[in-house]
Amino acid sequence: MAFLGVDAVVVRVPSLDAGLIFYRDALGHSVIWRRPDAVGLRMGDGPTELVLMTSIDAEIDLLVHDVDDEVETITAAGGTVVTPPFDIEVGRAAVVRDPFGNLLTVVDLSKGHYITADDGRVIGVRER
Repeated sequence: MAFLGVDAVVVRVPSLDAGLIFYRDALGHSVIWRRPDAVGLRMGDGPTELVLMTSIDAEIDLLVHDVDDEVETITAAGGTVVTPPFDIEVGRAAVVRDPFGNLLTVVDLSKGHYITADDGRVIGVRER
């Protein structure tokens, strides 16, 4: 099975402060972590995060065991690579297109999870 679940739902906002006013203050999502360019918010009791970003259009990040392996599997099955695998702070990511034209962002957490200060600022990565 390629996809383990939804890691994050990413939405583009004009500024993090404006996004927080709507998603945190008005809708009640609490902050899990914060970087200068993004904020991760809790969605219910599950592991999926709502991520506010100013630089990336809306996307759904699908969690996989290993991005490089899954890109090979997807392309062997008829998909194409849009953005080759690249490093992110907590692992690796890539963007592929399925044979039907859908963009899929795949992410692994091979490097770990964010370590945050009491105010949610990311201060490091806890290795797996």
